[in-house]
Amino acid sequence: MRIGHIADGKRRAGALTAAALLLAGTVVGCTKESAGGGSSGGTGGGTAPSAAPSPPAGPDRAPVTTAALPAALTGQKLGWSACKAPVKADGMYAEKPGARWQCATLKAPLDYREPGGETLGIALIRSVAQDPGKRIGSLLFNFGGPGGSGVAALPGGDDIVKKLGRAYDLVSFDPRGVAESSGVVCRDDKAIAASHRVDSTPDSPAEQRAFMAASAAFGADCARRSGKVLPHVGTANTARDMDLMRQVLGDAKLHYLGFSYGTELGGVYAHLFPEKVGRLAMDGVVDPTADLARGTRNQAVGFQRALENYYKSRGIGAAEGTGRTVKLLKRLDARPIPAGDGRTLTEHMARTGIIQALYSEQYWPYLTDALKAAEKGDGSELLALADMYTGRDEKGRYSTQDHAQRAISCADAASRPTAADVTSRHLADFTTASPAFGPYLAWDVAGWCADWPVDGAWEKPPVAAKGAAPILVVGTTGDPATPVEGAKKMADGLGTGVGVLVTSKGENHGSYGFSKCATRLVDDYLLKGAVPRSGTVCSS
Repeated sequence: MRIGHIADGKRRAGALTAAALLLAGTVVGCTKESAGGGSSGGTGGGTAPSAAPSPPAGPDRAPVTTAALPAALTGQKLGWSACKAPVKADGMYAEKPGARWQCATLKAPLDYREPGGETLGIALIRSVAQDPGKRIGSLLFNFGGPGGSGVAALPGGDDIVKKLGRAYDLVSFDPRGVAESSGVVCRDDKAIAASHRVDSTPDSPAEQRAFMAASAAFGADCARRSGKVLPHVGTANTARDMDLMRQVLGDAKLHYLGFSYGTELGGVYAHLFPEKVGRLAMDGVVDPTADLARGTRNQAVGFQRALENYYKSRGIGAAEGTGRTVKLLKRLDARPIPAGDGRTLTEHMARTGIIQALYSEQYWPYLTDALKAAEKGDGSELLALADMYTGRDEKGRYSTQDHAQRAISCADAASRPTAADVTSRHLADFTTASPAFGPYLAWDVAGWCADWPVDGAWEKPPVAAKGAAPILVVGTTGDPATPVEGAKKMADGLGTGVGVLVTSKGENHGSYGFSKCATRLVDDYLLKGAVPRSGTVCSS
């Protein structure tokens, strides 16, 4: 389970992030289930092959030369109509949107190297500007993950973006490989539940072999069921889809608000299309200088910091609080506890529940109750938090967000760390950085893309955007999933005169909708073009 991008949509409670809770994310701002995830369904890109395919390597490398798109795509007319319930979205956000929301499907090339070839459908949702006389254009959203459904998330954040909706057509989408857009599906609900029982902090050679085998099996399952789209779901192709959206929506420039993994997507878009950047804002920012291992370690630091801040809010010292958490996890590793309805709380699911609660300080009271109950032998409350994270509903059905997250992440990440890398290089280092989360995240580095059937595009996402208009970059001091240090690195990476850094003090994954100051700065930038002084700090 990758955390960070992760949250991205589903893991952020409260703001727009409440729209998806906010989706979560896949590393770099994301979720990731090393051994499993999701429910049954189709690929949306045609019938999946019965055997694992051998797709070409690195199809999403940003520097790849792509041919000009045909007029049949750039000039297509979108058939906006009343939305249906987003049936493949995270269960909590599958309600039918209200009457003012419209949905459509954009045709995009399956392979941008062959733009006149086969297409796939990109699901879109919009609400037209409420004040047509002040309309600026379209404002595109990505809520993170990767793997979060923008079609499901945007209507849920309506109250937060109401001000923006006066002057913009608010538009979001399911990125390729996600939900209604040829969504990647790897396993059924029974297999997902079984994957959660795999020991994610293996202590013996036998447990290590079992963990790596389970991780590799996930990729094989994805190849069998969604192999046709796997080579084409990387971030660079989604950025190209966004530029096609810009053209079809009739905008000369792209206006965009991205959260968590959505900041990486925004950075890659700016790199590929610097001259098309309009007003582009990022919140909960991914570190573009980090490869897979470094990005995951960043999350270990971020979640450890959040855990310590949580305990400090309870008047408990960082060392004492961390020790209590590690003691509980070790106890559960040895013997899971009852959690109601015939289920048990394992170490893995307990850690997942804790991670869910650390995404926002609004969850901290629930975490307190859940930890107290678990220490007394009742795992039901921590398991309920874990179910929120994994997208499990009351009927035992799971969201496929983690399937898409892993497919997108592994289409991007070129590095493929091994179990030997974990034991020789990462385990001790990660554990020092975070006694509570480090061991799990160190093994996650090897398990995430183990034997993945598609080569990754890059070690680090390219974000240099020389010549682009100023881009607003907002980092939050207590952000657990995308630590604040990444925001400065993104601002620097975008380039001098392009990246504009704002730091917000808070204990949430992102600031928009949480911090009045940061929300105002983002709104003023998007609505008025007001660019704040780089280095501005928000304290409220």
